[in-house]
Amino acid sequence: MATVVLVGTLDTKGPEYAWLRARVRELGCDVVLVDVGVGVSGATTSETGADVSAEQVARAGGTSLEALRGAADRGAAVTAMGEGAAVVLAGLLGEGRVDAVLAVGGSGGSSIAARAVRDLPIGLPKVIVSTMAAGDVAPYVGARDVTMTYSVVDIAGVNRVSRLILGNAAAAAAGMARAHGARPATEDGRPLVGASMFGVTTPAVDAARERLEELGYEVLVFHATGAGGRALEGLAGDGLLAGVLDLTTTELADDLVGGVLSAGPDRLTAAGRRGVPQVVAPGALDMVNFGPRDTVPERFEDRTLYVHNPTVTLMRTTAEEMAELGRRVAAKLAAATGPAELFVPLRGVSALDAPGMPFQDATADAACFEALRAVPGKRLDLHVNDPEFGRAMAARLHEMISGGAR
Repeated sequence: MATVVLVGTLDTKGPEYAWLRARVRELGCDVVLVDVGVGVSGATTSETGADVSAEQVARAGGTSLEALRGAADRGAAVTAMGEGAAVVLAGLLGEGRVDAVLAVGGSGGSSIAARAVRDLPIGLPKVIVSTMAAGDVAPYVGARDVTMTYSVVDIAGVNRVSRLILGNAAAAAAGMARAHGARPATEDGRPLVGASMFGVTTPAVDAARERLEELGYEVLVFHATGAGGRALEGLAGDGLLAGVLDLTTTELADDLVGGVLSAGPDRLTAAGRRGVPQVVAPGALDMVNFGPRDTVPERFEDRTLYVHNPTVTLMRTTAEEMAELGRRVAAKLAAATGPAELFVPLRGVSALDAPGMPFQDATADAACFEALRAVPGKRLDLHVNDPEFGRAMAARLHEMISGGAR
């Protein structure tokens, strides 16, 4: 029988979780109820008695309920219970007792649940019903496949509205759990390669992907929109990739200048830290991303801007910014513990950085390329989107993975 793990603050949401547990069982699944509440005294009634107590969760997080209550620090308690819940879920997963996870709550409960599921495998269903789901859910979803549903009303009792929302969530979790538990193994044995892509580097990644597939790899392409870069870093850090073709490092430009598609300062570090073979290019470092034209900060009004579409405005990076980006890429590659090689397209780094295109700027590109000389690499007299460039990166990555690195 498929198992749904319910993760909840039973000190404040006991009746709601009792209702959820009954509904999930009616839908044909077993239930493991994990209490992550610390505010009052935990659940002790038979209606909401937990299978894993709040004290067990706290101890898994390296503390105790007594210490958390004594400190009276809600933020620290949320952090500790999230860490403990993650340890508990990892143990249940190892026992084969997790086919889906379901949680409901406000900001605190949602934060605990988000941390609890963060390390679970991609493909294992994770559902959170939250009062926060109508806003920015990036802090809760991160780079994982978390399904979030807006609760519409607060999670405060089971009423005619919440019954509909929670009922849908229970049905979704139960259905996904049964599908997950019955899913046959589909591994085809092909090594996985992660590749980063943007619209302005698509031809290059397509050429590389086709060549890698010919060589026997399965290629996962990540759209370099911040979340895509974080997802790529997550899979590389988890050791799920045989190699990384990081052709599109544009998110670093957003991180440097303040664009809207940053993947954070740790972008381009996970593969190197894990020792995963990687080939890297300065793809689309010529641009920083903003929203609609009228959202571009006033301080950038004198910069070269390009309206890519009604919702995306691009800004050309300057020579100074390109030089700093080159230094950052070089430093990250120099710190890699595994095979890493740089590929530099001397004729331009994106579709907009080409003859006659609005971001063509040989001086800015040269500043980046000069900074990149700090690490060994191949400098090709090609544009990034020339098919030969993508295929050359693919061929080198194959050599690294198959034992020909360095």
